[in-house]
Amino acid sequence: MKKLRIILSPLVVVLIISLMIGMTIRTGVNPSPLPSSIPEVDDFVEIVDAANRELKLRRESASLGELQPANDLTILRRLSLSLHGTIPSLEEIRRFEDAQQRTSKSEADLITRWTERLLRDSRFSDYFAERLARSLVGTDGGQFIVYRRDRFVDWLGEQLAAHRPWHHITRDVIADKGLWTGKPAVNFITAGIAGDDLDHEELTGKTVRAFLGQRIDCAQCHDHPFDDWKQTEFEGLAAYYGQVNLTLVGIEDKTSLEYEVEDRLSLETRKVSPAVPFGPEWLPEQGSRREKLAGWITHDDNRRFRRAITNRVWALMFGAPYYSHISVDDLPDPPDEPDLLDLLADDFQKHNYDLRRLVRVMTATELFRSSSQSSAQTEQEYEIHKEYWGVYPMTRLRPEQLIGSMLQSSSIKTIDQNSHLLFRAMRFFREQDFVRDYGDLGPDELDQRSGTITQALLRMNGNLTKELIESNPFNSSGRVANFSGNDRECIENSYLVCLTRRPSAEEMTYFEQQLSELKGQQRTRAVIDLYWSLFNSLEFSWNH
Repeated sequence: MKKLRIILSPLVVVLIISLMIGMTIRTGVNPSPLPSSIPEVDDFVEIVDAANRELKLRRESASLGELQPANDLTILRRLSLSLHGTIPSLEEIRRFEDAQQRTSKSEADLITRWTERLLRDSRFSDYFAERLARSLVGTDGGQFIVYRRDRFVDWLGEQLAAHRPWHHITRDVIADKGLWTGKPAVNFITAGIAGDDLDHEELTGKTVRAFLGQRIDCAQCHDHPFDDWKQTEFEGLAAYYGQVNLTLVGIEDKTSLEYEVEDRLSLETRKVSPAVPFGPEWLPEQGSRREKLAGWITHDDNRRFRRAITNRVWALMFGAPYYSHISVDDLPDPPDEPDLLDLLADDFQKHNYDLRRLVRVMTATELFRSSSQSSAQTEQEYEIHKEYWGVYPMTRLRPEQLIGSMLQSSSIKTIDQNSHLLFRAMRFFREQDFVRDYGDLGPDELDQRSGTITQALLRMNGNLTKELIESNPFNSSGRVANFSGNDRECIENSYLVCLTRRPSAEEMTYFEQQLSELKGQQRTRAVIDLYWSLFNSLEFSWNH
């Protein structure tokens, strides 16, 4: 035991020193460069202007006025939540404000350059991989023997980090072969295996939802009651998965297999040949059935494919699908007259299905940079503003965004891939526990839900909240309380850490009165109470 203490003591000292260095309230600049320009600037402004015009027409159709711009810190918080699933750290806020002072008129605007910086950060590919994986493989652990969700998410993150085009990723998850560990894309298929059998119907429904943005699940038993999908069309699509074969070497295609269904009336089994419900000319002439299905789905003429992913990314960036009253997985058929989704989707296709390009365009629009405040006098009027995009919609943070924000608020420095291993491990396990206790929204996470009393109590009285706001040399509350120059700086830093904004004059006056003349432990306790209040404010748990 003495030897163990001798070994651990220097490590603890090194850890403490490494955490303390550069963690002052005003400093701690990350070496990650801020891009001075953006890619494809030649037609970037053109597509953003076109999107702004389309959004203006939509507002005018509901007799809504001009958008009100949001302040830069609000946009910074919005960007960080959308792209990294957490609020910005005080370190990032200081770096952003420092860049504001140094930005010249000849450079691209700071918000656009900051967006590019966030997109180049590995947190973007990791976070978006998890978000997109929910529509592809759900959230359940599945049958561990033949399914590895973590490998699929890691693989998807690697594809995004490598700038792999979305249509190539799509083809892999539909048509790839091999073992679920060595060929992670096949976990899209094995997620639908129960026992030794593949649920063809579930896999077909998931394929259409994820890649075409439409629900045809009802059609597996009967013609869709509210849409044009027929049962025979569902069966024809399912037949493309009819030759999937689970072997010792993974997923293969066995040409001797046929897709069969049982007639509900006669109870007789009949074979079903693969067929697509529209665009048969898009089918490749060569390849396996799954390769043909993948080629048909990702064909350049298939508007549904690029509209579906555009709508999903829009929902991730704005908190709601473009047609906010319709589920992200239940888009109507493409309209005769192209809409905003077509405008953005066509640009997405033109730029080789680059998800980063799609995000850049969306975040550069006037809408993304607008305020969540509006002239609406009633909740009903505000809903109209949201439906016609007359305001950036306020939505509740999803569980992973909420816990990510709580964890980041506990640290002055950015918690990312460059953080100490101890911090990253703590974040991983705390996030898993919190999402489990708070209630994971599952694959349908983009559907709006109200908060619950249990969730509120977890944030107010949970052990995690107590741990995160506890004053110690590692937590931000302790550093803010002990190293801010005065009470005003202490209050301002607390607001920036938790809400990414400065306090109003009224808020500053109130909390200055609370802190005045307090010393030692009493003052520290007051700062902890301030943190608790900000953690549990409505503002903290909404995207505003």
